[in-house]
Formats: sequence, structure tokens, C-alpha cells
Amino acid sequence: MELLRIATAGSVDDGKSTLIGRLLFDSKAIYDDVLDSAERHSRKQSSEYFNLALLTDGLRAEREQGITIDVAYRYFATPKRKFILADTPGHVQYTRNMVTGASTADVALVIVDARHGVVEQSRRHAVIAALLGIRHVVVCINKMDLVGYSEEVFRPIQSDLHALLQELEIESHHFIPISALQGDNVVEHSEHMPWYDEGPLLPYLEQLVLPDLTHDKPFRFPVQYVIRPLSNEFHDYRGYAGTIASGTVKVGQEIAVMPSGATTIVTAIESPQGEVSSASEKEAVTIRIADNLDISRGAMLSSATERPRTDNTIDATICWMGEKTSLKPGAMLRIKHTTHTARVMVNSLQCKIDINQISVTGSCEELRLNEIGQVTLRSSEPLVYDDYAGSRGTGSFILIDETTNDTVAAGMIGRPKFLG
Repeated sequence: MELLRIATAGSVDDGKSTLIGRLLFDSKAIYDDVLDSAERHSRKQSSEYFNLALLTDGLRAEREQGITIDVAYRYFATPKRKFILADTPGHVQYTRNMVTGASTADVALVIVDARHGVVEQSRRHAVIAALLGIRHVVVCINKMDLVGYSEEVFRPIQSDLHALLQELEIESHHFIPISALQGDNVVEHSEHMPWYDEGPLLPYLEQLVLPDLTHDKPFRFPVQYVIRPLSNEFHDYRGYAGTIASGTVKVGQEIAVMPSGATTIVTAIESPQGEVSSASEKEAVTIRIADNLDISRGAMLSSATERPRTDNTIDATICWMGEKTSLKPGAMLRIKHTTHTARVMVNSLQCKIDINQISVTGSCEELRLNEIGQVTLRSSEPLVYDDYAGSRGTGSFILIDETTNDTVAAGMIGRPKFLG
């Protein structure tokens, strides 16, 4: 069954955790011990109803405060599809957690409180979804039971968000009026909203078909490990192991070895099931080539005709995650890009992105915790990369503090189109 990765987003108390809890509960994807624990905590809180949010809010601080702090991943399946749900925080101070949870998502599930409409955090999370290159957005206008299931409340919110998502160039989006608490339009169609006839959330997610973007992408294969058997019997064997970041490779295909630019021919492709004639994106394989070339961890095998860019200087959008320090020009850090690690210096901070107004500042002296900006980085070794808009795998990176070994930033190479 096809896997769909979903990240939730929305303002505080819009009902993200309750919605996921309802999806899991109604699709019977809750283990008995988790269900018992949530019921006990509901009784401790003297809740008038079973608190579905407790099925995802696992941290003690989350249950005490009634908010989401960390990213909670939940896995479930229906007869039609498998799902991975990332419940991400709504608070501004946990923007970095939202970026982490949404970085691998195919779909963003944006939840909006019908009583409040589009608020600052709704806009913020829609912008982050666009920054991260999420291809499809499903907007759940929640708590319709508290506004009398009114179509007159639903339509203006739908119109406002439609305009915002078009401005962010997210053309693929869908709107559903729901009540996560009561279960309206989550798994079963709601009898309270006969004016809405496009079906509930879960069947929509089961049938959602995302465009296949893999067949047009050029081949990219970051080398993770060089295999050289110790036995003399296989002294001529040399294979390059890793996971294909994009595209397809076939036996007999001419490829380039980056950053050197040397070309060679693929002689064999080995998968966990044995030798295969071809392999494609996300497959872990070992590739053997015709020539003895200088290839080590961090190198990249690529299409010979559509090669990635190679440079020591890159422009990128980053979300700063460092709690103890801010990012300033001249800072020295380590960059982890695909399987390659190098030292980088922050040449300049071009601007700070105001993701509430979808604009940039004229100047920027530093980036603080959870702030997002455009930077120029210069690395000690050439980086082999694509723009993030074209390839998530070869266009993303993290920055690491050399003294503490903490991950202090997540980055996307290039500049988002909607910023101009």
C-alpha cells in the first residue's frame, strides 16, 4: 500500500491533537494500553468527555498544560493506505519543531478554529509548509459544532485561506468543515452539514493521488559507504553504497562522479534482494562502476548529462534552532549536506523573513531562535547540490555547532519563489 506522510499545523487550541486522536480512534488504530492510559488521564483531569488529544500528547508537560510541545509521530493503516502522522506544535516558540516534523511530509493538514478564522499562526504554518516544499494542503476548519455547523461561517474562512495559499503558490489544496471532538466529517460524513457533499477527511486522504515527480528528476546518489571486502577472494570488488536521492539509474548507464566530474559506466546494481538492472528514488543499493576512480563518502554519483551544481558558496533559507546562541555574520559552523560534512562560514545574512506578512526585512544583523532568514554560506570544501525546490534530498542541510555538536539550523538551498 502507498505510504502518505502528513504533518499537522495550526494555531494553539485549534484541535490538532484532538483531530489526530479522532482519526486514530475511529479507524481503530489505538493499542489497548495507550487507550487505557488516555482514559485514566481524562478522569484525572475531570474531563466531561474522553480527551482524544491525550492519544498523541505523550510528554508529561503536554498533558499538564494541554498543549503540544514535541513532534509526535503516529503510524496507522486502513485497508487502502498507510499513514505517518506528525503532530507538530502550534506555539511560535516551537517553530523549529514544526519545521522538523513537516520536513518529510507529502501533505500538510492545516487546522483552523471556525470561531476565530485565519489567525497569525494559521498564516505562519501555511508559509512554513510552502517554504518546505509541501505539495498539497488540506485545510480542516474545525469546531464547526461551536458555530452551529454554519456554512456562512465556513465559506469566508475558505475564501481567505484560498487566497493565501494561491499567494504562496500552493495550487493543490482542499477544504473540509469538521468537528474533531464530535467526529463530524473526520471518518464518517456529517449529517449536521448537508450543504457540504465532498466527503470526510479520512476517505479523502485514502484516495488522494499526488503527482509523481520522480520520473523527471535527474539521477542523484550520495555515496554513504565504500565497500571493500577483506577477503583476497574478492580483492577486485569495490562497491558504493547509499540511498538514491532522486531519479533512476540503470546498468550500462553513463554517470558522473561529483565533484571531480569524471565519467564512468554502471556495471552492476545490487539491492537487498540481489542484483537488479535498475533502481530509483529512495531505494538503498550498492553501485559498481567500470573504472577505478577516487570516490569516498560524501561524493555524489549523478546523471552525466544533468549534473548538480558544485560550489563553495551557496545562498539558502535557514530556520535557526540554536537556544544558546544567535546566528551572526562570520560564525563558523559545520554543514551536514547529504553524506558530506564540511566547515562553513556565514558570509552574510541577506534578510530576515517575516512569515506573518510574507515579506523580507531590508537588513538583518542576526537570527535568533525560531527565526527564518536568507543567508550566504561559504564552505571549506565544494558542495554538490541542487536547489531545494527541485530536490529535497540534495537541496537540504543542517548546521552543527562545532563546540557542542548541537544541530543549530535546518537549511534549504535557494530562495522561495513566493518571496520574489
